[in-house]
Amino acid sequence: MKENVDHRVPVLIVGGSLVGLCTSLFLGRHGITHMLVEKHAGTSLHPRGRGINVRTMELFRVAEVEDRIREAASVLADNHGILQGGSLTGDDQEWLFEQIDPGGALARFSPSTWCLCSQNDIEPVLMSVTPTLGADLRFSTELLSFEQDESGVTAIVKNRETGEHSTVRADYLVAADGPRSPVREQLRIGQSGPGDLFHNVSITFRSRMLADVIGDRRFIVCYLTKPDADGALLPVDNRERWVFHAPWHPDRGETLEDFTDERCVEHIRRAVGAPDLDVEITGKAPWHAAERVAQRYVAGRVFLAGDSAHEMSPTGAFGSNTGIQDAHNLAWKIAAVLDGAAGPGLLETYEAERLPVARATSERASARSAEHSHPGYEPEPETVPDSVPESAPEAPARGGRQNGVLSVAMGYRYAQGAVVGADPDLPVVPERMRLCGDPGSRAPHLWLRDPVEGRRRSTVDLYERSFVLLSSEGTPWSGAAGPVAKRMNVRLDAYAIGSGPEADLIPEDGADWAEAHGTTPRGAVLVRPDGFVAWRSVEAVADPESVLYKVLTTVLDRY
Repeated sequence: MKENVDHRVPVLIVGGSLVGLCTSLFLGRHGITHMLVEKHAGTSLHPRGRGINVRTMELFRVAEVEDRIREAASVLADNHGILQGGSLTGDDQEWLFEQIDPGGALARFSPSTWCLCSQNDIEPVLMSVTPTLGADLRFSTELLSFEQDESGVTAIVKNRETGEHSTVRADYLVAADGPRSPVREQLRIGQSGPGDLFHNVSITFRSRMLADVIGDRRFIVCYLTKPDADGALLPVDNRERWVFHAPWHPDRGETLEDFTDERCVEHIRRAVGAPDLDVEITGKAPWHAAERVAQRYVAGRVFLAGDSAHEMSPTGAFGSNTGIQDAHNLAWKIAAVLDGAAGPGLLETYEAERLPVARATSERASARSAEHSHPGYEPEPETVPDSVPESAPEAPARGGRQNGVLSVAMGYRYAQGAVVGADPDLPVVPERMRLCGDPGSRAPHLWLRDPVEGRRRSTVDLYERSFVLLSSEGTPWSGAAGPVAKRMNVRLDAYAIGSGPEADLIPEDGADWAEAHGTTPRGAVLVRPDGFVAWRSVEAVADPESVLYKVLTTVLDRY
């Protein structure tokens, strides 16, 4: 079969929704050509999956699409809080929280901020970029079957418009083919978790009067809790386009046909508390909330990512962010192996890191659904957590399973020991990050003055294509004078940081700069391409016999 192939690519991505397109973006940024096949004719049309956390926006930042995504999301830029009430016209509304980042405290940890951008708005942005980075995007193309051997994967795909079959040979296959993943099913990878949680029908509608009812309340979502008229209201443009999630109970014999336009209009009017509200139904889409995590993420040369690897409740927008972060983690590792900078053992760390994240995050998403009384969700009594103050939204769930999730603020959803190569005794929480003192496991955000480009950059902007050496003279993060970096004769980007709020970004001739200033960095932190600290307190000298040189030449194979 390998002899008669129509296409040869390093990577075949199955699934062209958000996670598949992000996998394409991140692989392309590393110069890895690839093919993506998607059975549908185009990207998503329904507004969904729109909450993008800070960590994900950092990834879009280094991939140079953050500004485009913010432009696509500009209409919702002023929407921040989560509102809850019996209706929108009564006097019983309360903010579960009014601001995502009150006081702008996250600016200490990141150059990026949260963003509301629906999947149907993000995907066209990604579609416009990935072909310029070596992506061969093939929509209306379905994976029929695949086989793998020691050297690669052979797949049969079908063009659904012409009926033509093609054979694709790839080094690796990434399955981003959704919660009912045919790839996962063929691999016979089981799932763990409670399973289905609840069901909703997402109703898109137009209403000009609703904006007057809402007034100046700019919420992300409003949970309406009136008996027999509960639901979740989400703005699309704050003017006349809206989405309403209505509970659906198929276990009680309720069918989609029961959701007639007349029923939906009446339900929305009663939920809002405005019996004369103008409502024009424009679409309906059923969706199912579930908590399931694949028991394995890797099978030979095939990898699961996104919903094929984990399903979780949409409350909190954890699912899409977790999937995008899957894609980034996997992409830089595949690129390192294909480029010859790492051995295949590096790919084993994808499951080791991302599987615990999905388990912890999916539990937290279910707990959040209970806390926010998401319409249609009736959790089992023993799994309902006690009330968790919004001031500490990521405290471990109580009264049930312990979710082990740390720090929702940055979206770094890693528990202690989850980052391979980092200190296993340190949790990955940005609150521990300081220039002086214990850097924890996440590299810091510091503003740098770029003498070449003439603009301010963040250290976060450096963490993408290869390992980065952050160093300062003296002990690590001591803030001593004379920051310096030397470019090593290995696959490494080296930059200097200082002790103040800003420091100089040393250009590529940093070694000459160091020699001219007669100084050598004695303390350094080695940062992985995803921004996590891999090694600290290494000797930063260019001598090929140095500890740093030896670590760098073997670092990836040592994982």
